[in-house]
Amino acid sequence: MYELGHFINGKRVAGTSGRTSNIYNPATGEVQATVALASDAELAAAVESAKAAQPAWAATNPQRRGRVFMKFVDLLNQNMDELAVLISREHGKTVEDSKGDIIRGLEVCEFVIGIPHLAKGEFTEGAGPGIDMYSFRQPVGIGAGITPFNFPGMIPMWMFAPAIACGNAFILKPSERDPSLPIRLAELMMEAGLPAGVLNVVNGDKSAVDAILTHPDISAVSFVGSTPIARYVYGTAASNGKRAQCFGGAKNHMIIMPDADLDQACNALMGAGYGSAGERCMAISVAVPVGEETANRLIAKLSPMVESLRIGPYTDDKADMGPLVTKEAETRVRGLIEKGLEQGANLVVDGRDFKLQGYEDGFFVGGCLFDNVTRDMDIYKTEIFGPVLSVVRAKTYEEALDLPMSHEYGNGVAIYTRDGDAARDFASRINIGMVGVNVPIPVPLSYHSFGGWKASSFGDLNQYGTDSIKFWTQTKTVTSRWPSGIKGGAEFSMPTMK
Repeated sequence: MYELGHFINGKRVAGTSGRTSNIYNPATGEVQATVALASDAELAAAVESAKAAQPAWAATNPQRRGRVFMKFVDLLNQNMDELAVLISREHGKTVEDSKGDIIRGLEVCEFVIGIPHLAKGEFTEGAGPGIDMYSFRQPVGIGAGITPFNFPGMIPMWMFAPAIACGNAFILKPSERDPSLPIRLAELMMEAGLPAGVLNVVNGDKSAVDAILTHPDISAVSFVGSTPIARYVYGTAASNGKRAQCFGGAKNHMIIMPDADLDQACNALMGAGYGSAGERCMAISVAVPVGEETANRLIAKLSPMVESLRIGPYTDDKADMGPLVTKEAETRVRGLIEKGLEQGANLVVDGRDFKLQGYEDGFFVGGCLFDNVTRDMDIYKTEIFGPVLSVVRAKTYEEALDLPMSHEYGNGVAIYTRDGDAARDFASRINIGMVGVNVPIPVPLSYHSFGGWKASSFGDLNQYGTDSIKFWTQTKTVTSRWPSGIKGGAEFSMPTMK
């Protein structure tokens, strides 16, 4: 057993609220640790630390800020094995999957090394008679990030890397289910040269979230989680005068056209549907084969692949996927599978009876494959967040296209085809934020940006890429004219550049 507190003003501190939450080993079902849940006073202490550190950090030239992230990237690479195990032992995902989690966050840290260029302003000489005009970006002050359990490395770095590179201080509230890695990341940032107080990690539950959303010294909030909570965070942040970007749920479709390479499509569905036990906001959870022949061939090829999934604890380096993160998550997924059966879907591969010797109390669910799912079923409408793939058969391309177009979520989508015209039409018409053409999980690289549409996203700026620089800064524009260029008396009409 171990205990986790918080990371405030450059060091680990014990919790003082008296409230804690259990951290489980998902493979065994046993409690392996406890994490402190912050009080309002502890959140306030983190904000005071950030408030004291931020002005000097903002005054640090951007090249030196970038160098901190250069060193941090080196430290991430040097400590990769240790960091991956920190994720896996609390989340349950395989170690290789955890390394991918860290690497996708590391790439954003690499991107912000270029902050001297990314944060440059604009200048116009001679905008008017003797007048020069220039704009520049300044930090918002103190930012905060509220992150989910499924990517305890990647998503925190997506948030704090651009925020800190822009000259802000940052308060991170990670998931209480797997909080060890975020605190370790904060320690490595200190080792990389970040001043104490610029990055603070406060563990907690809804009480900590509400304290962040209402604290007057926090200027901007980034959130990733479910859509109902994203709506709540966005609305509460806005009503308290904060800018916010909030990313919610997903129901990602993959369209399989009759001309698709079926081997490629099935391999893509396996990785995108069952990797990390389906606990990814970009997981493919709906396969849409076009035409009965395509659907029949897909089911015939996919079923034995799902049946042969290797499932195990993170210590099994040959496992394809691990358990779900908590007993509550397992119960929820099992309930949705039952609902699918009640509503008439055909459970082609049933993973509910999966048991692993020596890990009978773990939060495991085997891979499940539904066929003949319809758009009115709960397993189609709901983000399951488990190893469950639903096949919805479509007679035509237009019918297939309408499925993701009509769904409330708009995070990611993919099409598998050899037809360039179909792919181009699909990419142009689909009302989804991230689109893959023969790519199953179209998460953009760090120099573009991540963000969905519709009920998957609230706010007008995405995560990482140049959008993140805009989100974590505010533009100031200066119009200047010096005395030698000033002639005449007072002007009472609206000034113009005649």
